[in-house]
Amino acid sequence: MRLKELLGGKDGEVVTVSPRSDIAAAVQLLLDHRIGSLPVVDDAGRLLGLVAERDLLSALHLDPQTSEAVLIERVMRRPAPACSPDDTVQDAMAMMTRQRQRHLVVLDGDVIAGVISVGDIVKHRLDQLETEAGVLRDVVAGQRASRGSVD
Repeated sequence: MRLKELLGGKDGEVVTVSPRSDIAAAVQLLLDHRIGSLPVVDDAGRLLGLVAERDLLSALHLDPQTSEAVLIERVMRRPAPACSPDDTVQDAMAMMTRQRQRHLVVLDGDVIAGVISVGDIVKHRLDQLETEAGVLRDVVAGQRASRGSVD
């Protein structure tokens, strides 16, 4: 499955943050939208980086009083971990594993198409396993039924 298909199952809203926002504002966005990361964009909407819960916690751990003093541009990841809508789910899983990332920005050219999380990948895999289990149940039931009609 391609990431563009996986994104089709999401609501389509991409919440972003400015590099000039402070940590407190980013934390509030994460809480309000129940998400784990924010693409950091300039005024034209171009991707500059990514800030995730881990980045914010690290900054706050160093100085708990900094939530309104430290700007996102100081704590964001550059470049943002990114992939293409044409990449496969397996490509994304491999990239997340190799780079130890929990979120990938999906870029269609220079446009942010969405953000894929480990949770999205796990949900997709669980859906696959449920489908496979259903098919196997149907095969076994069909075999039992055909044996019963022959006897």
